[in-house]
Amino acid sequence: MENKENKPLANLYGYIFKDEKNTQEMDTLDFLADSTFFKKLSRRQLKKVLQKLHIRTFREDEFLFEFGNPGAALFLIEEGEVSIEIPDKLDGSTRVVTTIGSNTFLGEIALLNNDERTASARALKTTRTLALYRNDLVGMTKTDPEIASVIYQSLAQVLGKRLMTTTKMINEQKKEQARNAA
Repeated sequence: MENKENKPLANLYGYIFKDEKNTQEMDTLDFLADSTFFKKLSRRQLKKVLQKLHIRTFREDEFLFEFGNPGAALFLIEEGEVSIEIPDKLDGSTRVVTTIGSNTFLGEIALLNNDERTASARALKTTRTLALYRNDLVGMTKTDPEIASVIYQSLAQVLGKRLMTTTKMINEQKKEQARNAA
């Protein structure tokens, strides 16, 4: 039988000597609060999102996803480094497009559809990720529509900015080609 008089003391010790799991959860919640997709959510809402996220650590040279496979999830890189690679159609080799590190994300289009991945993502060193799967986000539209709405709004902003950047780059390349042709 538990002694009720010791319960407040146990709670105090539990607060003073926080276990590693609670500390990790707090760190992860802080990471989410700073993330593009979740920064507009309250702490309570972030805890709900955390329950839907799949936390995984990838080893060096392990693929998060591969070119041509169906997209299923957005990956948030909490810690580590990832190479974004595409196959070279001429010689079959792989070309590194860019490298991204901690506090970034990739694969966001997979939240909208399951189209084939347009690149591969490979861990360059041990990399801890949090993945939000499209099916989990769709489920949140029913269980937590306010949270899902914020995430979709953030996704629209990210994709809009990337589209504008890509359009500017294409226009600059066209101008450069026209100057070189003249």
